[in-house]
Amino acid sequence: MTWQNWAGTATADPVRRYWPRSVEEIADAVTGAVDAGLTVRALGSGHSFTPAAATSGAALDLSGWTGVVAADIPSGLVTVRSGTTIRELNRALDSVGLAMPNLGDIDAQTISGAISTGTHGTGARIGGIATQIAALELVLADGSVVSCSAQERPDLFAAARVSVGALGVLSTVTLSCVPAFTLAADERPMPLEEVLGRFGEFAADNDHFEFYWFPYGKNALVKQNNRVAGPGPAPMPAWRRFLEYEVMENTAFGTLCRTGRAVPALIKPLNRLAASTLSKRSYSAPSHQVFVTPRRVRFVESEYAVPVESVLEVLAALRAGVKTLADPVMFPVEVRVAAADDIWLSTAYQRDTAYVAIHQYQGLPYEEYFRLFESIAIAVGGRPHWGKMHTRNAAYLATAYPQFDDFLRVRDETDPDRRFANPYLEQVFGP
Repeated sequence: MTWQNWAGTATADPVRRYWPRSVEEIADAVTGAVDAGLTVRALGSGHSFTPAAATSGAALDLSGWTGVVAADIPSGLVTVRSGTTIRELNRALDSVGLAMPNLGDIDAQTISGAISTGTHGTGARIGGIATQIAALELVLADGSVVSCSAQERPDLFAAARVSVGALGVLSTVTLSCVPAFTLAADERPMPLEEVLGRFGEFAADNDHFEFYWFPYGKNALVKQNNRVAGPGPAPMPAWRRFLEYEVMENTAFGTLCRTGRAVPALIKPLNRLAASTLSKRSYSAPSHQVFVTPRRVRFVESEYAVPVESVLEVLAALRAGVKTLADPVMFPVEVRVAAADDIWLSTAYQRDTAYVAIHQYQGLPYEEYFRLFESIAIAVGGRPHWGKMHTRNAAYLATAYPQFDDFLRVRDETDPDRRFANPYLEQVFGP
């Protein structure tokens, strides 16, 4: 059975496939594959744009290994099985009055896939999802089951929180959650020049700030989300939520994208049209309902983490470069921020970070655009998102991450025979 990721950018034909439903079955699958001389990769929901999960050896499908194992309400510590999607996790947390402090805008990912690739949301004072981890349990290549935290095997913990699955198969994740909270969402179109001029202000003054810029339009969509203790703006009526997110952002925008793919000469005016129809929205809702946005229009994506002080330089170069592309761009650029952290392979390791993500509609040419963007990002020491498209190799990444060699040392200890390797890991960590 051929495996394919969500974006259609990676496929694989594993010779064995396992569907474990317990830690013991995960361990048995790993040792069985290793005894057969096969490499092993765990499958999440396929939302990485890279071939991070692809394998020609044994694939572990964790879709049957889901659910919350334990939830301690007073401390906020919640242990969850690694195949649980963020959507399922949000529902479970909400039912007991808890929430994740921060999330990205896609909830189809498994929790293990999201943390392993460094998935993040936005907020200048808040880290990515991996910073919310209190402990991990992994199955190693020899079938042993080990736990790690800041107190227990701290080096393994520092390495495993963002590891691209190079150290073993995550079996459970213990998260530090917070009491459920409401976000007041303010989304509005704004001239791009004003957004760039006020970037530092927006990042500092909001719990969560991001903006979307259509490359040929004059306006950006600015999103400012803030926690509210008391009553916030009125919730968005169900009919308007359906209109805004399903009709406009998915059905209508998907129609524009398909039209542009069929007639590329129309892409620039269609892109300007999309920018001109951005609407103002102010509402409040439980946090996970604000963080997450339905994404039904498929695309390919590259994202780089750059020092926050370099983001305006990066965007200026990208704006100039887009004008020179032979193939126009249909999708918007997304810009977010995050606080520095101490996780060895986190894209925000030891620096306050801005994230610039570029996209192209599925089926349209993207290679020249992505090369242009990558050249701009690496000029300021950019770090590629582990789950999004890039061409960086181990030689470059060793210069980008001060503790890259420490990560490789832990990898040598946990998987000396590279049973969890695949071509993508050889690219980013070396053969």
